[in-house]
Amino acid sequence: MAKIRVGRVGEQIKKEISQLIQYELKDPRVGFITVTGVEASGDLSQAVIYLSVLGTEEQVSETFAAVEKAKGFLRTEVGKRIRLRHVPELIFKADHSIAYGSKIEKMLHDLRATQE
Repeated sequence: MAKIRVGRVGEQIKKEISQLIQYELKDPRVGFITVTGVEASGDLSQAVIYLSVLGTEEQVSETFAAVEKAKGFLRTEVGKRIRLRHVPELIFKADHSIAYGSKIEKMLHDLRATQE
C-alpha cells in the first residue's frame, strides 16, 4: 500500500515541478527543459527528479545551475501545492535518454538514406 502512495506522490511532484519550471521560474538561464521522471524514497524524505535539457553543454550546465539555485523556491511551492506533512528534499539529476533516443533515430535515418 505504501508503494502506491509513493508512486502517486512522485507523479504529483513531477507534474508540479514541470509546471513550476515552465511557468513560474523566471531565470533566463533556464532553457528547454523536460521533467522525465521522479523517484521518491519510501519515507518521502527525498525525491530524485530527472531532467532532460536540450542544447549545448554550456546551456545544459547553465540550466542545471539555475535549477539548483531555485531549489528552495521549487520545494516551497511544491509544499504549498501538495499538502504533505514534510516536503521531500529535491535532488536534480540529468537524464540523457531523450538525447540518446534522438541520436539513435538520426543514425537510423542516415542508414535508410544510404540504402536508398
